[in-house]
Amino acid sequence: MPTLQSEHIVSSYEDELTQLARSISEMGGEVEAAVLNATTALLKLDHNLARQTVAADKRIDEMQRKIDETAVSMIARRQPMATDLRSIITSIHVANDLERVGDMAKQVSRRALQIEGLSLAPKFYNGLKHMTDLILAQLKAALDAYSTRNGAAAIAVCNRDDEIDALYTSIFRELLTYMMEDPRNITQCTHLLFCAKNLERVGDHATNIAEAAFYLDTGRYLSGDVEDLHRTQVRE
Repeated sequence: MPTLQSEHIVSSYEDELTQLARSISEMGGEVEAAVLNATTALLKLDHNLARQTVAADKRIDEMQRKIDETAVSMIARRQPMATDLRSIITSIHVANDLERVGDMAKQVSRRALQIEGLSLAPKFYNGLKHMTDLILAQLKAALDAYSTRNGAAAIAVCNRDDEIDALYTSIFRELLTYMMEDPRNITQCTHLLFCAKNLERVGDHATNIAEAAFYLDTGRYLSGDVEDLHRTQVRE
């Protein structure tokens, strides 16, 4: 009987770990959809979609709260060690980053509601769409690295972040040019500047998730300087 009881406890514990990982995956899916909807609302000036995205952020916040509560409860009840402890701790950090990405999507949607009939060169819209595609790819790759505990994939995510930063800088300069050419564009372009910055921050949070994935896989931390990753990939 004690053996059966021990097996039941172990099985229950494994089920909790599995459910925690599933919750992160589900939250990641919600957040990816929020970013896509927010940028679509911005590019198409779809105010109905923007409002829906803002409202959907409440669900993302609730998912983060549940993950935090579950993780804290597991630490208190199970007293996990080694790999299990890393898994639970990183779930808290990843959920926090996903919640922040949800906030970024909400802010982009709110800005989209303030923009009316702005007509800029196709180059700008193409740049913003390309930036969105890169960010969504980064976010997906980071979540995949986390779910599969793939440290090498996590490093690849971090090494690609510079591309997003460079694209943001290009968009920033282009919007400044529009504002200098016609002061009537200042208000609308300011909203777009904040949107672009929010999207760039999504890339930073994807990098944070990738760093958590690397820690989960190896128990070590990625270097804080992304440019040095190829040279010194980890620090003890």
